Amino acid sequence: MKSINTSAHIPTEIEVENIAPNKIKVIAYPFESGFAVTLAHPLRRLLFSSTVGYAPIAVKIDGVTHEFDSIRGMLEDVALFIINLKGIRFKIKTDEKRVVLNYSFSGPKEITGADLNNDDVEIVTPDNYLATLNEDAELNFSVIIEKGVGYVPSENIREDIGTDYIALDAFFTPVSKAVYDIENVLVEDNPNFEKIVFTIETDGLISPIEAFKNSMEAMYAQMSVFKGILDIEVTTNDEDTSAGVELGKLLQSIEDLNLSARSFNCLERASVKYIGELALMTEAELKNLKNLGKKSLEEIKQVMEDIEFPVGYEFLDETSEKLRKKIEDLKSENNEG
Repeated sequence: MKSINTSAHIPTEIEVENIAPNKIKVIAYPFESGFAVTLAHPLRRLLFSSTVGYAPIAVKIDGVTHEFDSIRGMLEDVALFIINLKGIRFKIKTDEKRVVLNYSFSGPKEITGADLNNDDVEIVTPDNYLATLNEDAELNFSVIIEKGVGYVPSENIREDIGTDYIALDAFFTPVSKAVYDIENVLVEDNPNFEKIVFTIETDGLISPIEAFKNSMEAMYAQMSVFKGILDIEVTTNDEDTSAGVELGKLLQSIEDLNLSARSFNCLERASVKYIGELALMTEAELKNLKNLGKKSLEEIKQVMEDIEFPVGYEFLDETSEKLRKKIEDLKSENNEG
């Protein structure tokens, strides 16, 4: 008879294969049936939407008033020039979020990404083609490079640039490819376990493994909002769920705040035993506690802010009353009232 599990199998194996420059495979297994796609799909979405990159968001060209114009002596019209420009990948060398680059070229010349390198930016696609000028042509243009994530349409950019600039659709993500396959893998005598095979490719702004790490960090950060669920007290009545999240943390002892001995002793002498009592106090009430110095006051305020229940927290009336009642009951049970 097959054994009956009481928890999901935890995958233990991970492999990374370098396929080509800026291209890898990430393989993880074994997952129980259904778990692989549950993780792979959001990770793929986050690879495209959460990895920071750089992109041209606007361009200004001397003698050009709109994107359907043309430039005397240049092989490409402005629309094709813009398409080629968006295909060149810039990387700002400093911590600046935005830089404005100015370029001037005279013909005859074939312009590629390598010609756009300067002190402000590095071009990670130096061979990408931009335009061709004939012998009597001149091309003077400015381009705004911005740091961002995901995709931003030109309509959202127009208000943030000068009227003499042409807004561009901005493709910030440095991830050019992110696909996954789910394969079956045998575990002992069970062929229904699964393997995730990710194929990830970037444009060179960052490495594929760094992009994958970024997506995992984004997933963890987004899921952290649910940490509070661990503090909910399991009840058999219809208590308000949000109140449960609050009460679970606030009914813990002030010992869990890891205050200094001076601050803890002052609260204990004032018969303040539970974190919720501090959240229910106004700052004025806290200041009036006997022998509570300024340093201890600031420490308590900071610790309460760190747990996101600052002194004087504004509860719903019914939650506030419920919290007071719970604290009174706990003190009564422990002969602390």
